Formats: sequence, C-alpha cells, structure tokens
Amino acid sequence: MYKNLAAALVAACFFLPAAQAQISAPSTSKSTDPIKAGFVYVSPITEAGWTRQHDEGRKAVERALGDQVKTTFVADVAEGADAERVIRDLAQQGHQIIFTPSFGYMEPTLKVAKEFPNVKFESVTGFKTASNVAASNARYYEGRYLAGIAAGRMTQSNVAGYVAGFPIPEVLQGINAFTLGMRSVNPKATVKVVWLNAWFDPPKEREAAMALFNQDVDVIAFHTGSTAVMAAAQERGKMAVAYHSDMRKVGPDAQIIAVSHQWGDYYTARVKAALAGQWKSGSVWGGVKEGMIRVGDFGPKVPKPVQDEILAKQKAVGAGKLQAFAGPISDNEGKLVLPAGQTLSDAQILNMNYLVQGVVGRITR
Repeated sequence: MYKNLAAALVAACFFLPAAQAQISAPSTSKSTDPIKAGFVYVSPITEAGWTRQHDEGRKAVERALGDQVKTTFVADVAEGADAERVIRDLAQQGHQIIFTPSFGYMEPTLKVAKEFPNVKFESVTGFKTASNVAASNARYYEGRYLAGIAAGRMTQSNVAGYVAGFPIPEVLQGINAFTLGMRSVNPKATVKVVWLNAWFDPPKEREAAMALFNQDVDVIAFHTGSTAVMAAAQERGKMAVAYHSDMRKVGPDAQIIAVSHQWGDYYTARVKAALAGQWKSGSVWGGVKEGMIRVGDFGPKVPKPVQDEILAKQKAVGAGKLQAFAGPISDNEGKLVLPAGQTLSDAQILNMNYLVQGVVGRITR
C-alpha cells in the first residue's frame, strides 16, 4: 500500500500495462532442488483483507508448483527498519525470490537487493525497479467503479460512506472511481469520506464507519486492511462493499459485493520464471483484463438483474469498452478536470490529486 504522496506521484513514470511486462508462465527448469520463495506481510494474516489475499497468492504458488517450491512468510512486519531486517534475513537464508507487498517496503527492498544481486525481488505496490527488483500493482479503481454501480443501485438514502487510509493517488483513484460509478446510475448520490491516516487499525476503522452511519449513510466502502468496517455494517443493518477479499463470513447480510485482489497467477508466473532462469525485472499494472482485479461475491440483498448488470459491465471493462475515468469529469470544487469524449491517461490516473464531483470531503495533507 502507498504511504508517501510525493513518492507515489513519481510512479507514473514507471508503470507499464501488464500486457507489456512479463507475466506469462514459462516452462520450469528440470532442477530437483525446490526454489525458495519468501513473502513479507505488513499486517497479521486475518480471515480477509490485504494480507489474506497475498497469502492466498502464496498458497496458489504452492498448489501450482508442488515440490518444486518451498515458501516462507513473515507476517506483521512494520515498514522501515523491521522490514529491512526481515527481507535481509530471508535473503541470507537462501530464498531465491522474495515478495514484499507493501509500498513502505519498497526502499528496504531496494537496499537489500543491492547486497544480494543473485536474489530476485518483487516489490508489490512499489514503483522503483532495479536489475533484480521488479514492481507490480493492480488497477483497483476498475473494481471500485463497478462496486459504485452496485452501491448506486442499492442505496435508499443516496448517501454512501468511504473509510479511507491515506490521501494518496491509489486511494483517490478508488474514491473517485466508486463515486463516478455510483453516479453513473444514480446522479443524486453523494459519497462522504473519513480519513484515518492508517492502513490497519480496526478500532479506528469501526469508529469511522459508525460515524458515517450516523450521517444518513446506508452503504459504505473502505480502503483499509481489516474487516472492521464490514463488521460494523453488519451490526448496524447497513450495506457494505468488501475490499481485498470476500467478507461474507463477517457480513453475511451487509455485503453487497466484493472487490477482490487476485495475486495467485502473477506470483506463480514470477516464481516459475525464476525457477526456469527466465525471470526479468519489469513493471506490471494489471486490472480486470489480466485477472488481477475481480468483482462478485454478491450478498443476498442484491437482485439478480443488478448482479447481471455488474458482471456484464465487468466484461466490458476487461474488453476495454468501459472506462472508469471517461469525461466529462469535474472535481468537487467545480473545476472541469476532463472534457467529454476523453479518458484519463495512465499518467493522469497515477498522479490523481483531487476528489470528483459528488464526493463530500477534502484531501487532508
């Protein structure tokens, strides 16, 4: 996850669409020694959420490669000095490829990579690369747009809530795409934002959700790392959009849809490439088309016609026929950002620093 606005803005210079980077799985080598793959997680492995999805990706590697791979993970590792120590330990223990899925791990990963030139590193949500460091991220905003359509169809109050971590481009993309999706089917809808300045703080996440529910919000989305917002929606009899993972176990009645991250294919392809001696550095930014983002896992409140509409539009997004950021787009201060007939470029999306019309709130600095 991004944790530095200035650094995140530079990302536009580095990311390539997934189709331009190596994500296909080459044939594996005939070596009898298993490759050792290490994973570093920024939070505990909970039943759903950011870290859960990356651990599911690790398990997918094990299923795909069997005795050709041995995986190791270290969870709940703080960004900064702790991350550097853990990443170095994994390299010293003989791991040939190491995945570090948190933006705050980028600099520690690069530092350790210089010390271990024969080890391959995968900086997930980072943007800097090196000869032995690749970068990858997903177009989360595509799923957010589709979830916004679902929220627009389901709301009765026409007021949605959004519990957000930090006001960096990745989060702004999600808020804006969700709002644009919602207002594409419900022009009266508004979205109220609460900033947490934290990625994983279940008590604060819950408190923010409860505050929003007290402000006419009947459907809520979030960009945080736990299931606390979903649990709060279940408790209050409200609706919620799950993020990272399917959270119906936590909110069986509350969940209307999930925006889930799918890392298994990418992780497997990268480990296979390392195993075959064909790994190359590069940058990937994949979305619905590449199978890295998916919406679905509908809750019982969502009518079949709405489900069918969302799934059809998901196919359109994957085919490039539906763009989340198509003009006209204005910010929530009335300034025209994008004229009709145009779509935002990748660079414009990666440098996003505003909230669109319909969002109630400001970007905290």
